[in-house]
Amino acid sequence: MTTVVAVEKKKLEQPPLDIHYLGDRVLRQPAKRVAKVDDNIRKIVREMLQTMYSADGIGLAAPQVGINKQLIVIDIALDQPDQPPLVLINPKIVKSSSTFCKGEEGCLSIPGVYLDVTRPEEIEVSYRNEQGKPSKLKATGLLSRAIQHEMDHLNGVMFVDRVDNNIALNEELKKRGFAVSAVKPINK
Repeated sequence: MTTVVAVEKKKLEQPPLDIHYLGDRVLRQPAKRVAKVDDNIRKIVREMLQTMYSADGIGLAAPQVGINKQLIVIDIALDQPDQPPLVLINPKIVKSSSTFCKGEEGCLSIPGVYLDVTRPEEIEVSYRNEQGKPSKLKATGLLSRAIQHEMDHLNGVMFVDRVDNNIALNEELKKRGFAVSAVKPINK
């Protein structure tokens, strides 16, 4: 029997965790694998979900809340209380499509900045669920993009590192008070 980490999809006045922002060193460190999925990990997952819902996010990676673990939570069905969130522990992309698509992304660690990023359209990811059970998932569309975005965080990469339009990137970051020097462009 699998149980899902139950958290109400609502905003809390005092979310349990603090989100770190672009420029914070913790966001650039590679996350460590989770050795054992236990109650402590499930508690972190619950707190991450509460924090994500409180910030109106659809995804959150542990490094964004200062936890150096390969752990991400995603919920692209915020308006569907019966639809459980996705919890990926030690996720690994095992396949990605050769077709790419461009789409707008934002990030709880860079509030107010939304820019286009090109990513593989489809992915297959292996991971452990919140019970520690090995699982696989094929994802397309928004779910695929959200998984790739959050997995980047586990490697110290942020979506702004993947933005091609430097003029728009610089304008948006300056407008929101973020240092352009905090971006670490990825060589494509």
